[in-house]
Amino acid sequence: MKNFSLIYDIALQLLKARWKQTLVAAIGVTFSITMFITLLGFMNGLNDLLDGLILNRTPHIKLYNEIKPSPVQPIEQSSTNDSGHNFIESIKPYSGKPEIRNIGAIMSYLQKDKRVKGIAPKITAQVFYNVGAVDLTGVINGIDVEAESKLYFFQDYVVGGDYVNLKNVPNSIVLGKGAADKMLAKVGDVIQITTAKGDRVQLKVVGFFQSGLADIDKIQSYTSISTAQKILGKPNSYITDLQVKLWNIELAPKVAKEYAKMFEIDAEDIQTANAQFETGSSVRTTISYAVGITLLIVAGFGIYNILNMMIYEKMDSIAILKATGFSGKDVRQIFISIALSIGFFGGLAGLGLGFLLSNGIDQIPFKTSALPTIDTYPVDYNPKYYIIGIVFSLITTYLAGLFPARKASKIDPVIIIRGK
Repeated sequence: MKNFSLIYDIALQLLKARWKQTLVAAIGVTFSITMFITLLGFMNGLNDLLDGLILNRTPHIKLYNEIKPSPVQPIEQSSTNDSGHNFIESIKPYSGKPEIRNIGAIMSYLQKDKRVKGIAPKITAQVFYNVGAVDLTGVINGIDVEAESKLYFFQDYVVGGDYVNLKNVPNSIVLGKGAADKMLAKVGDVIQITTAKGDRVQLKVVGFFQSGLADIDKIQSYTSISTAQKILGKPNSYITDLQVKLWNIELAPKVAKEYAKMFEIDAEDIQTANAQFETGSSVRTTISYAVGITLLIVAGFGIYNILNMMIYEKMDSIAILKATGFSGKDVRQIFISIALSIGFFGGLAGLGLGFLLSNGIDQIPFKTSALPTIDTYPVDYNPKYYIIGIVFSLITTYLAGLFPARKASKIDPVIIIRGK
């Protein structure tokens, strides 16, 4: 192979000789990379937004006692009819208690488990919000305010008042925004609720919670664990749910099965609870990659056509190069260098324009009452999209230049010179 600088200089001269076609090819690559970066950044920003609404508020593993029929019916324990088969209909749930037994020992074990990032105990209680003569169905969640804020970003969804007052003010409540609007409640007001047992309790409103899911915000509200226990008339050990967050979310299904067997309790992992949601996110991401790669392939065909035309127009120059001692490998290297140069510089320009366009989208106001924590359209600036973009740019342009380069390397200089 000749000196690389000489080969590159020849490639540069060929590019300058057809600079308009070269510019068109580079613009094609630039446009493809720009749209690739912008589309992936926006779509994955949207996915992250939806993940924040659902997945970030969902524990990786939820430990609880599910209400279900007894697995063994009394008639099956009888030995009087061992040869027969029992058909049982309309089985009612057994009278098991919803609280988690041995909660202290379980929490102590989880806190020592190195796979666990944190735990947040929770109490779920069915109630009615009393609004004059009307009773509205509701759910009150008793939470550990500090753990809920640290692990599940509770504070980000409190749109009025101060969530810390939930811990500091006795008998306080953070109302769901939809429920508060129905009740015309303001921060500082006192509302009345009725428990499932008929007990009436007055609670002070210290804030409003808005998850972005309207149906949930019309029903769900929050109190401290101690307040929830007082509402239900339960002891300090009463906990109905234990929310576990792991360092590695992929371990959730395996660890959930392990905990269910170890603690003899029901365990639900986040993958099972949100299977349909995760499928939607993966489909959107796949579509984004497919569109971006398609754009790059289209740009590759443009480069392929331009290099083919360049070979036909420069056959005499190629013949002279080969007649003066350049091998077919050298000629192939020249045309591949042309293709890679178009891909590299066009790709770099595309990365810059993609970042600027993504930043422009990130500045567009996006205000909606359903998403109080969002001010602008979401964009993800993950560096991996830029790395994937430039790598695909180089691969596409290399393949686009490979076939014309092989054709140029096989040109017989004797035939071309005789024809001249």
